[in-house]
Amino acid sequence: MDQESWNILIVEDDQRLAELTRDYLEGNGLRVSIEGDGAVAAGRIIEERPDLVVLDLMLPGEDGLSICRKVRDRYDGPILMLTARADDLDQVLGLEIGADDYVCKPVRPRLLLARIRALLRRREGIESPAPVSKRIQYGPLVVDHALREAWLRGEGIELTGAEFDLLWLLASNPGRTMSREQIFAELRGIEYDGQDRSIDVRISRIRPKIGDDPDHPRLIKTVRGKGYLFVSEAAEALQ
Repeated sequence: MDQESWNILIVEDDQRLAELTRDYLEGNGLRVSIEGDGAVAAGRIIEERPDLVVLDLMLPGEDGLSICRKVRDRYDGPILMLTARADDLDQVLGLEIGADDYVCKPVRPRLLLARIRALLRRREGIESPAPVSKRIQYGPLVVDHALREAWLRGEGIELTGAEFDLLWLLASNPGRTMSREQIFAELRGIEYDGQDRSIDVRISRIRPKIGDDPDHPRLIKTVRGKGYLFVSEAAEALQ
């Protein structure tokens, strides 16, 4: 899909900020709609199915976390949350309930645009070259890049788009320790700032979903000071 066809819904009650953001994004080729009432935002997201939602946390009627939780099972597009800079808890909660990324306020339009483009291009598979293999299988664990689905023992695994991309990246590089810097560059096209916890949160969510032990992980191991390692032999040994 051409960038000019990307439709963005901004859910933000600060009308001036929303309009300034809309003008900037539209000036860079996107189509943008605005919703300022949290009470009706979920319905609009599900009905209109925009290509991406920019969702503020603090909204009248219903907060952003509640909206994200409500729509996540019925809307599979990327959700980019706007969070308070100092509120690390909100960032983690947003990621845990299915947000794909977050941007801290005050919003820097160029950064927001870069994050939006990265999420949409990653979703459509046009940011990186097509993988050599479209499907990976280790014992009972199957990850299909073309279908963007994964299975464990024949049962579908519920993954957000960001979780799937991270699982695919690690599973397609077995035995290779990948640093947070490498993961950020591959998945988001930006440098790791040393503080973003989104990768760690997603790893913690992925592990139990693929049959790994969160307390003593064997499939996705944390290599202290270096990053994360996918162990294919452990996946093959899953019962």
